[in-house]
Amino acid sequence: MIEINNLSDFTVDKRFFLGVAKKVLKGENKELENLSIAFVSPKEIQKINKDYRKKDKPTDVLSFEKGNTFKEDFLEVLICPEIVKEKTLVSEKGLERELVKVLVHGVLHSLGYDHEKSVTEEKIMEEKENYYLSKI
Repeated sequence: MIEINNLSDFTVDKRFFLGVAKKVLKGENKELENLSIAFVSPKEIQKINKDYRKKDKPTDVLSFEKGNTFKEDFLEVLICPEIVKEKTLVSEKGLERELVKVLVHGVLHSLGYDHEKSVTEEKIMEEKENYYLSKI
């Protein structure tokens, strides 16, 4: 099951982002995983970033593996569209593409990929991101 909640001021095409998430989960042979995706405000993502990562600042995306978060049986991806827009300085049309990149990145993190572990892991994750982005 994949659930998408838009708690931000941005308009989000839930059906489109659901399709993106499904492609990544299917590609990773994890289509039976439960995934929760939430689009949140800068204030909310900053609070969660501070609580879980001890970083008192907003960020574009946070990801959590199963059992480490709010919903024990769900992978979690939190995205802040406002921060994504600020970081990328893109047009409204380009914003959706950037949100897709952040979603793919977040889903891969929630599945255990971590580009911060090593150069090898970084390369693996980057290749996977590029692969999924090429399919969307």
